[in-house]
Amino acid sequence: MRDFHLPGRSPAYGHRGMAATSHSLATLTAIDILRAGGNAVDAAIAASAVLCVVEPQATGIGGDCFVLYAPANQGSVVALNGSGKAPGKANLSWFVDQGMKQISLQSPHSVTVPGAIDAWCKLHDDYGRKTFSELLAPAIRLAIEGYTVHPRVAYDWAQLAKKLKATENATQTLLVDGEAPKAGDRHRQPKLGHTLQTIADQGRDGFYAGPVAEDIVSYLQSIGGLHTLEDFAAPQAEYVTPISTQYRGYDVFECPPNGQGLTALIMLNILSGFDLTDFSPMSAQRLHLECEAARLAYGVRDRYIADPNQADIPLAFLLSPDYADQLRSKISLDKAMPPLADSDFPVHPDTVYLCVVDQEGNAVSFINSVFHGFGSGLVSPKTGVLLQNRGAGFVLEAGHRNAIAPYKRPLHTIIPGMLMKAGRVVMPFGVMGGQYQPTGQTHFLTNLLDYRMDVQTALDFPRVFHDGKVCQIERGIPDQIKHGLEAIGHKVVPAVLPHGGGQAIWIEETGSLVGGSDPRKDGCALGYE
Repeated sequence: MRDFHLPGRSPAYGHRGMAATSHSLATLTAIDILRAGGNAVDAAIAASAVLCVVEPQATGIGGDCFVLYAPANQGSVVALNGSGKAPGKANLSWFVDQGMKQISLQSPHSVTVPGAIDAWCKLHDDYGRKTFSELLAPAIRLAIEGYTVHPRVAYDWAQLAKKLKATENATQTLLVDGEAPKAGDRHRQPKLGHTLQTIADQGRDGFYAGPVAEDIVSYLQSIGGLHTLEDFAAPQAEYVTPISTQYRGYDVFECPPNGQGLTALIMLNILSGFDLTDFSPMSAQRLHLECEAARLAYGVRDRYIADPNQADIPLAFLLSPDYADQLRSKISLDKAMPPLADSDFPVHPDTVYLCVVDQEGNAVSFINSVFHGFGSGLVSPKTGVLLQNRGAGFVLEAGHRNAIAPYKRPLHTIIPGMLMKAGRVVMPFGVMGGQYQPTGQTHFLTNLLDYRMDVQTALDFPRVFHDGKVCQIERGIPDQIKHGLEAIGHKVVPAVLPHGGGQAIWIEETGSLVGGSDPRKDGCALGYE
């Protein structure tokens, strides 16, 4: 139980259903869908669509999606990879011949074919209950009629206004009189609303064929992109086998590569060899161990994670106890490791994560993203669709597992999580924040399972992130802990932005639901009886 003398909020409670998202309008939408007879899949899709309107800096229908779904009473987890692929003409030799060393974050080559809508449609066809038009109706209304900009969204928007001013389409669509809207301002995206209506009416083909796809492809080609209508017509989403490990008696499930969920599992495997309760939750020793585990696990990520359809990834070995022992042996309790090889992957703060549990016990862990803030910054002129820049995650190095290639998926940062115990689903969970996500999930789970915090307190708790070079600490970390980390050998700097955001819903054996939503965002968790 939290200390009611101190600032903070209690977890949300409910019994018939619960949703937790990074924006109150999306949470309310999910609850409305549940109360109208929809299931967890319906509610998650509807909430994600709303987020694509009201959190445009973090997500959109021009982005990607990953899902973990635990059907009630089945003891299994379904994983859906909704990440898009590189164009069919994206040969590494072409980029090398152009003299490119890396893919620019705001170039058309950073735009992979968006996978989100394909994932939504596939998930809905297989598990949804309401009609697709019913699910998109709230987002369509908000896009066309307008919505009130919330504080964290406004803050991010202001930081990214310069990026949007780089192209006329983005300026017209996402700025108001050339400036970012402020908290409390109303904002409309009518073109996006009409595109969503087309998708509501026509399903997948409303996005990947016909006028919407034609507008996106012709725009990308006009600025040098290699995309074709055939690239958009090809399926993007596919069901995959989830990967997992055990931590403190619980089974932790993640989507397999090309996502970085493997990184979180390796971190947990490393930390499972320590008794974290020997140290207080707010201690230099505990945070040091998490930093060192992250440094090692991210090094593995950068060497191995890629599209498994086009690269060999030794998952069994990487998740083995022996490999965890090897990595753990490099950690000293009283001295930081020397610098490791630089990470190839950039840091970025934007993504949305949500989770839903319905009255039948179905649980959905759902994440949707355009990668960097406002993705590539490129908006197609007629559709209002902001395009992601996931292609910037590829490397332009022959022989690298993550080198760009036709129809290949890049290394992906967004990772939904699912917790089970003895075949019973216990918690859908996730922590946003780009590269931070494996560290965030690990920090949250250790708060919950080692230190027995409730879900809201576990999300609230101050965070540290070692980016491979420096240890970035939030303002909630006391000076004495900062000095303790420095004494061990870490270079400590203040975090410019808080680390990520997150949501989780704990499912009691009685069926009661306990939800939390990260105060670093504008969201909330709501349950109903």
